[in-house]
Amino acid sequence: MRPVYLILQLCLLQCVPPILSDKTEEDECNDGRHTCEENAVCTQTRRSYRCACKNGFNRQGSSCVDVDECGSKNGGCVHTCTNVPGSYNCGCLPGFILHPEGKDCIDQDECASGQHGCQHECINTIGSYQCTCPRNYFLNADGVTCSDHPGCGNANLGCGHYCVDIANDHSICQCRPGFMLAGNKKNCIPTCLHGNGECQHVCTDSPIGPLCSCHEKYNLHTDGKTCVEAYEDTHDSFPSGDAFYLETCGLNNGGCDRVCSDTPTGVLCSCPDGFELQGDGRTCRDIDECSMNNGECEYRCTNTIGDFECSCPGGYKLLRDGRSCVDVDECSVNTTCDHTCLNYPGGFRCLCDAGYQAYGITHCGDIDECSIDAGGCQHMCTNLPGSYECECQAGYRLHHNKKDCIAELSRCVPLRPPARAILSCSTSDEEETCSLRCESNSHFTSSGRRAYTYRCGDSTEYRWTNGVNATELPLLEADEALPSCSASVNAPTYHHKARFTFTAEDCELRRFTRSESVVSDFLSKKLSEIDAEGCSGLCEVNFVNLTCQSDSTRRGKRRTRARNSLIFADFEIAVRPEPPTSDCDVDCVTAKTKKKMRKTIRKLKYAINKEHLVVTFNENTEYRVTRKSFRTTSDVETACQPGHVMVKNKCVACSVGTYHDTFSSRCAPCPPGTYQDQEGQLECNKCPQADNTGIAGGSDISHCGGQCSPGEFSLDGFAPCQPCPVGTYQAENGRTHCMNCGGGLQTRAAGSTSFADCQAREKCTAGSFYDVMRHRCALCPQGTYQSQALMNYCIKCPGNTTTDGDGTTTANECKDRRCGGVIGNYMGYIESPNYPGDYPSGIECVWRVAAPKGRKIIVVVPEVFLPEEDNCGDQIVMRKTSKNKNSPLSMTTFETCKNVTRPIAFTAQTRKLWIQFKSDAFNCYSGFQIHYATYDENYEELIKDIVGDGRLYESDHHQEILKDKETLTALLEVIAQPETYYKYSHEESMNMLPDSFIEFLRGKISRRFYPITRR
Repeated sequence: MRPVYLILQLCLLQCVPPILSDKTEEDECNDGRHTCEENAVCTQTRRSYRCACKNGFNRQGSSCVDVDECGSKNGGCVHTCTNVPGSYNCGCLPGFILHPEGKDCIDQDECASGQHGCQHECINTIGSYQCTCPRNYFLNADGVTCSDHPGCGNANLGCGHYCVDIANDHSICQCRPGFMLAGNKKNCIPTCLHGNGECQHVCTDSPIGPLCSCHEKYNLHTDGKTCVEAYEDTHDSFPSGDAFYLETCGLNNGGCDRVCSDTPTGVLCSCPDGFELQGDGRTCRDIDECSMNNGECEYRCTNTIGDFECSCPGGYKLLRDGRSCVDVDECSVNTTCDHTCLNYPGGFRCLCDAGYQAYGITHCGDIDECSIDAGGCQHMCTNLPGSYECECQAGYRLHHNKKDCIAELSRCVPLRPPARAILSCSTSDEEETCSLRCESNSHFTSSGRRAYTYRCGDSTEYRWTNGVNATELPLLEADEALPSCSASVNAPTYHHKARFTFTAEDCELRRFTRSESVVSDFLSKKLSEIDAEGCSGLCEVNFVNLTCQSDSTRRGKRRTRARNSLIFADFEIAVRPEPPTSDCDVDCVTAKTKKKMRKTIRKLKYAINKEHLVVTFNENTEYRVTRKSFRTTSDVETACQPGHVMVKNKCVACSVGTYHDTFSSRCAPCPPGTYQDQEGQLECNKCPQADNTGIAGGSDISHCGGQCSPGEFSLDGFAPCQPCPVGTYQAENGRTHCMNCGGGLQTRAAGSTSFADCQAREKCTAGSFYDVMRHRCALCPQGTYQSQALMNYCIKCPGNTTTDGDGTTTANECKDRRCGGVIGNYMGYIESPNYPGDYPSGIECVWRVAAPKGRKIIVVVPEVFLPEEDNCGDQIVMRKTSKNKNSPLSMTTFETCKNVTRPIAFTAQTRKLWIQFKSDAFNCYSGFQIHYATYDENYEELIKDIVGDGRLYESDHHQEILKDKETLTALLEVIAQPETYYKYSHEESMNMLPDSFIEFLRGKISRRFYPITRR
């Protein structure tokens, strides 16, 4: 032992006194007498022991709790992190293996390890692998085996992966697991489910495919997929030597997620529109524009990655700004409705003319009134377009109600004299003659005659005639009002047009908003001055029109404009008549009014031509009237005030019981259901009841209830009335007879109003009728319907429509079975029968489209609605030319038996197209309207490029364009005949299509025709 160690040992023994104890030292940690839990470590101290939590555990109170390392930054793992008690494990997604450092994941080369299973060649990709096939072979749906068949009947479909045959030999493209179908329905876009999208670290799905990013402390490589470890500067200054480098966009995109820019101090990361830069200064996150003021969309906002889209409710469309909604005017297309189209916000409504009934939503068909209880005709009924006529058997004539038939008896229906008229009748040799005159001081409103003579008897077939020779004059029907008389007669108002001029500075009257009113006030004031007593309240200025004519001269090549311009003041003066008196009758007043007009014009002419008159517009502006400028521009005209008609230069007020029809300028009798008890009125008053009963020409409210009510009848259809006898009924007003129940049926009591009151042996339900001959209920035959119970007839469907079967209960089931459409050389369309209403069952339609030589066909399918629950019982198919699907000419272009809610556009690839639509006997839907156009085959590649691009259909806005009939028609018209583009103004074109659609087409056309200069 060395001397130094001996000295140290001796010093320790002398300097440190020995510790004397009466007991042995204790060790609780070793002998198990400690209280530390299993996740803690026991450490012995001099006097006791201490408990400390193991690595991977934290103390919470008196317990040690496991630390979840995966909860913070995924434990540093780039893929998966699995927490275990006191630790954690990093893992990798399928296709990757763990790096030796235990956190990063690297690609596993399945091709090199032989784990691929490919039948032929294997190509390794990050996180996965791909199998390929030799030439002329196709990869099967399993992704590993190959065959010499594409997997479906359409080898030219051009699928990115593979195609499959679905119902009716229709083929569609599909993608292998981990891929999704692109917007063009052909290509396949990878997703993060396939080998993590070939991303080494983080994968995010987007419409354009997977987007790769990296974990903290890693940067994205320039390949956009792999990640490299980033340099960390842990010192205040940059390290020296090879350890220092300045980040650039050329290396790993500078670590930027999207856009990288080099700056003198390093890289600057930024994001494209629709994204925002995150706090790390590198990654980009999509901006949810819809969360901010609804994206400024007027209605609905839908957020997309990097963008957003506005949409509108049904019946509205987006404006060019892509945000505002405007109502679609469906009525702007003339073919929307057969008759009248009524547009309203968000929709439209079709109205049919009188005598027609709606079917198929937009169509109108003639109502066969004769099928509705024989039109109410007593004898015979003849249906006419929009109307019908009742006819009588021999020996009868039609009553004035146009339905009942009156026997040709030797008597005449009594005449009903109008108000203020005197009717004098006499009988001679079984012939009745009546003379109609107006009361004193009253005049006929239809002519200047003093009296009318009417005859009725055997020579006139007991019809009233107006005149002497019954064979030359038209017969007077009893329901036509006799000439009316009026006690209100006055002279007409006289009108005269004239003109004068004055000068103004350069037509500057335009800055005065009430120029005509100023001149009118000037003339009115002058009229009162020149004849204050004669014109007071009777002379007035009807209107004033001012026009300006500038004085311009040319001197050589220079044009000079004079300061003064000539103003023409055109006006009309009216002189109204005074009321007639006992001292001055109508003729006297007429003469005085005419004289007053001549006097007024003469004095006004003198004042303008001789006096120095000034028109004052305001306190600073006045213009002198040009002397000798007064001219009359027309002859004196006469007119009556509203409610009066001109009869022999007299204004006669329309009598009571009539109104002034301004359209025909005559006095017309008040229709049934109205009356008028005053003269000179423009309309009739409505009766209290709303059933339009009463006599025509009612002059007081008592005439409102003059017709017999349902369940009653009388000799002429007017009061006094009596109830229908037992066994008969009557459902209408003003009838002269009652209908028999038929078949010996009786009613419970008199006064019945419907066949339902007849005591039939069976109670028939809706969709059936009671056969009075067989005394049983029968279903309404095909082509008819009955919506009410207990009826004895069925109603014929309107127009050319029919029903799918017997027993129909509503007119909505009446359908047109004709195959619709217009086939043209340049444009056309086909539509299912009864479109846009439901098509009929058991129908088959065939259309043939043939393009002229040198042209091809483009087809646009906006929507198709077929019942999917029928297991493809209804279908539409388009083939080349042949009906036989086994024929080599029967290449299918389009086929579906299901709904198509997203528009489809495609080229037929041939000059001919055979189209067939078939429906089964079950459910029916609204069908389709499919448009087509033919185009110059020189543009075939351009058309194919447009319709094959998924961007054409990607947004709701673009889809609505292809569904809008007006816009779609305009697009196809330009495709078919490009010269028609110039009939649309620039504003119309821009307002019709959104900017995104225009840019889409412009890019296609520019690439097609570049470098040709486009006009």
